[in-house]
Amino acid sequence: MKAIIPAAGQGTRLYPQTHTKPKGMVRLAGKPILGHILQNISETEINEVVVVVGGTMREQIIKYATTAFSDQFSLAFVEQENAKGLGHSIYQTESVARGDELLIALGDMLFQNGFYTFLEAHNELPESDGSIGVKTVAEPSHYGVVEINEDNEVSRLVEKPDDPPSNFAISGVYIIENSNAMFDALGYLIDNDIRGAGNEFQLTDALQRMVEQGRNLRTFEVEDWYDCGRPETLLKANRVLLERTDADGEDKLSDSVIIPPIDAGEGITVEASVVGPYVSIDDGATIEQSIVANSIVGKDAVLQGVNIDESIIGSNADVQSEANNLNVGDNSSINF
Repeated sequence: MKAIIPAAGQGTRLYPQTHTKPKGMVRLAGKPILGHILQNISETEINEVVVVVGGTMREQIIKYATTAFSDQFSLAFVEQENAKGLGHSIYQTESVARGDELLIALGDMLFQNGFYTFLEAHNELPESDGSIGVKTVAEPSHYGVVEINEDNEVSRLVEKPDDPPSNFAISGVYIIENSNAMFDALGYLIDNDIRGAGNEFQLTDALQRMVEQGRNLRTFEVEDWYDCGRPETLLKANRVLLERTDADGEDKLSDSVIIPPIDAGEGITVEASVVGPYVSIDDGATIEQSIVANSIVGKDAVLQGVNIDESIIGSNADVQSEANNLNVGDNSSINF
């Protein structure tokens, strides 16, 4: 089995953080989003990973993944030159993934359960051409939605419907046994310029075509997931990960009050401050005479005399004096 991670999206919902880095490289709880995904996959038996990259910042992803995970995976990178949707992104991997069993894990989604639990759930299902992780949600029109028949098989899939056929939302993890059928369906959509929600080529529509052609798709349950493409859920994921992992940083800080859990990178300076809970501090950051809680502080950022909560501070940002809730991009300077 191979894993596919589509990581070519522009990350517009995370502006200004993604003006200078791909969203997969936004750091929380000690490593970039992509690092958490790859670490999660490393806990399974999968040893081949295909990452879809794109845009002018793709080299950041390639360099990070190669440096941090080449000893754990055989890595391949394919390029999506133009952002035309998730289905289009997955289709770019055809030359290296057709015919293989696939785990597709979206590049901006983190899950409370590990991928190994999803693979176990898939293996417990009756034989199928693939399965989809779903969760019951209150507002399914915001998601891709599946309808399930009396035999617990997927009978219909639709992306962001105005009138949802069910409240089973697609959670962003897919296990595909019959990748030939999936790539055939994606190719049909693209060759015939059949676009779905957002005027994009949707993976949901390709899976629906598989169902229409008699392919058997099933579902497994996903508990909680965190869409790291939005600031508020990025901060929520940071909190959850800091609670679940052995946070590293309390012993690196002195002359300050530390409220765990926090994560602190290398070469940081914290003086006369209160830090925590739920704070991630990247390498080289400086925090002086400040109160910082529920926040992500980027590499080489400087905070002086601030009081912030639920904030994202980009790399090399300089924030001084009174503040309370910020989303500051890389290389910014703010004085109050």
